[in-house]
Amino acid sequence: MSLQNFKVLTFDVVGTLIDFERGMLDYLRAAAPDSDLSDEDFLGAYRKARKRSDTTWYPDDLEPVWHAIAPELRLPDSDSLAQGFRDSVAKWPAFPDSIEALARLRKCFKMVTMTNAQTWALKHFSRTLGHPFDLELACDNALCEKPDARYFAYARGRYEGAWGYSQGDNLHVAQSQYHDIGISKRLGIATCWIERRHAQKGSGGTIESEHTVPDYHFHTLAELADAVDASC
Repeated sequence: MSLQNFKVLTFDVVGTLIDFERGMLDYLRAAAPDSDLSDEDFLGAYRKARKRSDTTWYPDDLEPVWHAIAPELRLPDSDSLAQGFRDSVAKWPAFPDSIEALARLRKCFKMVTMTNAQTWALKHFSRTLGHPFDLELACDNALCEKPDARYFAYARGRYEGAWGYSQGDNLHVAQSQYHDIGISKRLGIATCWIERRHAQKGSGGTIESEHTVPDYHFHTLAELADAVDASC
């Protein structure tokens, strides 16, 4: 199917459009400037903490995550540091290609977020990205988090209600195999994997998952925008 035939792009945000790993590591270096902890050790501990059974809505969950990993990693720990970790989302950067690529894609598609972040955090991310979205959906709208299939059903209901488009008109664009690619393929939704960590070892801050072959595969969002332009 030609990319131009899709009408709606649904986007994961954190990890696909917003560089959450860079944002968290920037906070770590500011909060614990004397720590010699490696990036990978911090991201590995974060990933483990995010898999625990008692998680709360994201990114509020970053507060208990900090308390969970600080003793293990010999980092300073206090309520203010944990809250600062949560609040750092306001400063998390976009990937270098995100803003320009989203502006290009917006010319051809309706643009919808499907983020596991709460609405308050999505407002910061949307501002950082230049407010490119036609419809902004957050986990506290859907009352669940991906990879819950109910989130995809909720999003479908919202864009069908807004514009009359069906699931066949939707391409889901995401970085996480665990949260997005596997479940969207099982639900019969066309998928575009933006493999942000293609040149890096390990899974960084993203929970590991079995590999699902997507319908489209690019290393950057700019490559997707280039492919859309080429299919015109």
